[in-house]
Amino acid sequence: MDQVRGVRRCAVIGDPIAHSLSPALHRAGYAAAGVTDVTYDTAQVPEDGLAEFVAGLDDTWRGLSLTMPLKRRALELGGTVTERARLAGAANTLVLERGRVVLADNTDLPGAAAAVRERYDGPVRAATVLGGGATAASTALALCDLGARRVRLLARSADRAAGAAAAVAAHPSAPAVEVGSLADASVDGEVVVATIPAAAQDADLVARCADVPVVFEVVYDPWPTPIAASAADRVLVSGLDLLAHQAVLQFELFTGVPGPLDVMRAAGEAELARRHVAG
Repeated sequence: MDQVRGVRRCAVIGDPIAHSLSPALHRAGYAAAGVTDVTYDTAQVPEDGLAEFVAGLDDTWRGLSLTMPLKRRALELGGTVTERARLAGAANTLVLERGRVVLADNTDLPGAAAAVRERYDGPVRAATVLGGGATAASTALALCDLGARRVRLLARSADRAAGAAAAVAAHPSAPAVEVGSLADASVDGEVVVATIPAAAQDADLVARCADVPVVFEVVYDPWPTPIAASAADRVLVSGLDLLAHQAVLQFELFTGVPGPLDVMRAAGEAELARRHVAG
């Protein structure tokens, strides 16, 4: 990595990475906040290359945003691991000083909670999460932070949801965790979270979600997904809401300056619109 004098460097890394909206959000945030000494780029890093990539960073590097498949591996890189990252078993944020990792955090948890609370101020006593991966775990944990004492995880098989179920069950509030089949289990609670691809959202599943008052669709492209489209008369929390809220928290960790939420979310919307026109 070439050193850039007087500039702090940040990036989003993962594999693949070209689709990421993070550069659009962070760069817009820097411009709006008057942060002129931080850059934000992308780097394609495979799962087995994370440690080598981080070891090669010089003193100019300040922060890394991590996407799949790197979030679990990030916990192995040293530094302080926040309790929420440890609970989720994954970190989406690394803060560096003098080229070394000093903090591994997970802003997906508080970002998801903030995204829900921005749209909905009612009680969260129970929730259903569609999917059983890392995103299902982090959003379910966020709902536990908001008060959920029962969480139902629906996946294609119980094995797919085992890790997420264990993570949610370890939440300090000791919620009841149920694992059911995505194919036919019931959907209930105040919030349903969809972490599955749009192609997996068939008419039967959409119908089973119809009575839940808050829909949290973490996918933002393509938009709307079938589940999101069915929620026109209900509270709808989008994947872009989640992305913006967690990015604002990363922004402050990287720069020490509060992130401008509305500006960053608008930049994500504009970038998605640009891609749709170009595509």
